[in-house]
Amino acid sequence: MLSSVLRCKRAAQVNIEIMRAFVRLRKWMATHKDLVRKLAALENKYDAQFKVVFDAIRQLM
Repeated sequence: MLSSVLRCKRAAQVNIEIMRAFVRLRKWMATHKDLVRKLAALENKYDAQFKVVFDAIRQLM
């Protein structure tokens, strides 16, 4: 973790914000399970053709 390496207040704050972002992402995925399932189904169907597209979508999520 960033805060364990840098050992400063700002690094600790950034670390906390990163954890909060992951929690928000997990909550979003839990509330939009239908979209997550549809994305997974599309990914399985078109995996080889659209791998780059799905990687970009994941980064945005």
